[in-house]
Amino acid sequence: MIHERAIVSDRARIHEEVSIGPYSIVGPDVEIGPGTCVESHVVLKGPCVIGRDNHIFQFASIGDDPQDKKYAGEPTRLVIGDRNTIREYCTINRGTVQDAGVTRVGNDNWIMAYVHIAHDCVIGDQTIFANNTTLAGHVHIGDWAILGGFTAVHQYCHIGAHTLTGIYTSVTKDIPAYVLASGRPAVPRGINAEGLKRRGFSSNQITNLREAYRALYRQGLKLEEAVEILEQSARSQEEIVALLDSVRSSSRGLIR
Repeated sequence: MIHERAIVSDRARIHEEVSIGPYSIVGPDVEIGPGTCVESHVVLKGPCVIGRDNHIFQFASIGDDPQDKKYAGEPTRLVIGDRNTIREYCTINRGTVQDAGVTRVGNDNWIMAYVHIAHDCVIGDQTIFANNTTLAGHVHIGDWAILGGFTAVHQYCHIGAHTLTGIYTSVTKDIPAYVLASGRPAVPRGINAEGLKRRGFSSNQITNLREAYRALYRQGLKLEEAVEILEQSARSQEEIVALLDSVRSSSRGLIR
């Protein structure tokens, strides 16, 4: 299932059920799992592990060197999970030794055209990155996050699970879980209620998250005071835990 005009290194490890289109280049130390389809004119560079049942569209560049001036040729890695869709002209770089040395993309992500995922990023599962989303280095994205077209994320920012950003959003600080954000720079606009409904959150859970959001953003409380309220709520409302954890773990400060 490898086209005769594809160039595949004899040091690559390609499962027999992988499809590789014409003029694609697969370098040494690339591993591809079963069921993955690599269209034409794709460049894959290792060390890189790509799981099963992924679909990588034409002109994507996956696993190339990090765009970091400190990079000096160290053998860092890219690890991509299963069932991801990676559309045209996407670029995903390997990690750097200044971090964990690996860029990670989870499972079931929908990565649209012209998306850039820089070195040392960590992407969860079930995310959607609309066209031209750009992540700087060391960015972490939680499960089920949706980033609107042309969203730009500053290095080291963390974006929590179930978040949603509007088109042309500029993220310079951390976005807590469940929060809808937009603007340049990003500001909080409320809870991503529609997304939560689609994922089976009950009306009571969404109400609880709205109340937690008010404590965090709408009652004029200091962050420490808001965290105390979230801690109390999390004892009986499991859905608050992800919000509380994303607030506690913030290192760049929260969008306000």
